[in-house]
Amino acid sequence: MSLQNVIEEKLNQAFSPQYLLVENESHMHNVPAGSEMHFKVQIVSDDFNEQMLLKRHRAVNKVLEEELAGPIHALSIHTFTKDEWQQRNGQVAKSPPCQGGGK
Repeated sequence: MSLQNVIEEKLNQAFSPQYLLVENESHMHNVPAGSEMHFKVQIVSDDFNEQMLLKRHRAVNKVLEEELAGPIHALSIHTFTKDEWQQRNGQVAKSPPCQGGGK
C-alpha cells in the first residue's frame, strides 16, 4: 500500500471527514521520481468544530505520528469545519514551488 493510501486510511478512520484530499507533492521537490515524502492534506470534519487551528493540526499530527517519524519529510495541513469549507468555496491556496535547490 502506498504511503498516500496509508495517510488517507488513517485520516478517514480518525476523523470521518466530509471531505479529504491527500496530495503527494513530492514531484515539486528535489527528490527521486516516485518519492512519497511531501504531502498536502485538506480535511473537513465535524471533529474540528469549536477547535482552534493548533489543536486541529496537533490531532492530525498525532494520527500520523508514525509516518511523521519516518517517511514523511513535509506535511502541509489544511483543516476545516463544514462552514469554513463552504465559506472558502472548497478552495485552498496552491503550494509554492520548492525553494530548496534543484527544482
